[in-house]
Amino acid sequence: MNVLGIETSCDETSAAIVSDGVTIRSSIVASQSDLHAVYGGVVPEVASRKHVEQMIPVICEALSEAQMTYADIDALAVTNRPGLLGALLVGVSAAKALAYSLDRPIVGVHHLEGHIYSAFLTAPEIIHELPLLALIVSGGHTQIMRMTDHGAYQLLGRTRDDAAGEAFDKGARLLGLPYPGGPNLARLALAGDPGKVAFPRAMLGDSLDFSFSGLKTSLRTFTMRDNGATPAADIAASYEAAIVYVLTEKLRRAARSTGIRTVAVTGGVAANRSLAAALTEMSNEEGLRLVAPVPELCTDNAAMIAAAGFYRLQSGADSSLDFDTFATESLGGDLPASSS
Repeated sequence: MNVLGIETSCDETSAAIVSDGVTIRSSIVASQSDLHAVYGGVVPEVASRKHVEQMIPVICEALSEAQMTYADIDALAVTNRPGLLGALLVGVSAAKALAYSLDRPIVGVHHLEGHIYSAFLTAPEIIHELPLLALIVSGGHTQIMRMTDHGAYQLLGRTRDDAAGEAFDKGARLLGLPYPGGPNLARLALAGDPGKVAFPRAMLGDSLDFSFSGLKTSLRTFTMRDNGATPAADIAASYEAAIVYVLTEKLRRAARSTGIRTVAVTGGVAANRSLAAALTEMSNEEGLRLVAPVPELCTDNAAMIAAAGFYRLQSGADSSLDFDTFATESLGGDLPASSS
């Protein structure tokens, strides 16, 4: 089954074609990062308008790269929650129009479920190794999820304030780094000493929840008092180390408490090299199977949406065109077939 996936939850316009949930035939991502850089962050209305401009060209490019036509598409999958509402509506409207005109089934996909399925695109064999633990780390989300079956999730831990990616971005802003902040802070940290500054690491007792707001405040206080005495690279490396430590140790706790031996790290922050190294070391120590998608599958992309959509369709998801879009919705229980 060839599934055309569409993703427009934030500022990437993406279309991809995935066969049978595991083989990527094409994956096109049109980024808007340069467009939003002047504002220092994503402007929802600007993002929505750019999605309108890019949607059809991106879909056509995905078909061309896959050497397919619309007639080769068997079904459609589209992100319909959570995200910027206006941005989501562009993708959902395009997908519904195609599903109607082609008379093909369509399914709405939760954005975080898509991130989990990026791990299945990376290591298809883990389909037979459920349950698994997924650490989802991005600009808007930091969660540990237990996946027991396709469409069956249990939320084990979430951020109580800032997400890890948000903490990276806000930290970069405090250090005067340009947008996109997180990747720029990570690059600066490569030249620094991660043990130079003793930033706090909130573990919240035995909880699997996260909290990064205190770390952000600590960075602000430190930079005000330090007045430029400490090299910026050392500050960035120490700040990054504090975030990485908490993420790694929380996943270690989750693996120990559940006994699950297969773990995945997904989302934009999963591309961070320090986090990847720390999780690899931890997994080796604990005897865990770690799955980490390639960087192109860590950021928002439609291939992961198409993969998740394939399994939803295989389970008999409703193909009606009346499903809605939602700016917020948690993932942590059995998801509905086609609407939220």
